[in-house]
Amino acid sequence: MSEKRKNTRVPLDIYLNKYMGGVPYMARAADISQEGVSLARLIEPEHDARRVGLQFQLPGSEEVIYAEGEVVREWVEAHPRRHERSGVRFTLLTERHRRMIDDYVTRSSDGH
Repeated sequence: MSEKRKNTRVPLDIYLNKYMGGVPYMARAADISQEGVSLARLIEPEHDARRVGLQFQLPGSEEVIYAEGEVVREWVEAHPRRHERSGVRFTLLTERHRRMIDDYVTRSSDGH
């Protein structure tokens, strides 16, 4: 399998709001990079939405990050249970929120 990622990806185990058509659905993050986030689908309808809104807090932060993104990959993990996952590339972030994500990724990758 070829590695397409340009940025360091670090674990991120949080629940977040994923907005599709203006409606929030809970999703669970698995990891994050400066470029995007990997999500596990929890309870959301079947959809073809490529553009999504995201609302989340990084561990240790009280500030809510708002981002827009594009679903660039979808797959199913079969082990240990069937999990539908997606990769979302950030398309819109404030400079402050981008710096917060960059700092989190840098701090988290230093320990690995």
